[in-house]
Amino acid sequence: EDVLSKDAGECAICLEELQQGDTIARLPCLCIYHKGQVFLTMHIKFQKVAFIGCIDEWFEVNRSCPEHPSD
Repeated sequence: EDVLSKDAGECAICLEELQQGDTIARLPCLCIYHKGQVFLTMHIKFQKVAFIGCIDEWFEVNRSCPEHPSD
């Protein structure tokens, strides 16, 4: 399990911010994405909603990095 030590911009899958303390997956190409259960603040009534990590869902149907599909 890898935990982000500082804010790192935007997740290329869900477009939400990768924030310090988030559980992440770090791929061999060094790209990072949300992993495991992620809590995001929805803009409707600012509710926190949990969902499976971005990269977990991505890897259910893909076998490459979203940003480097030819690697």
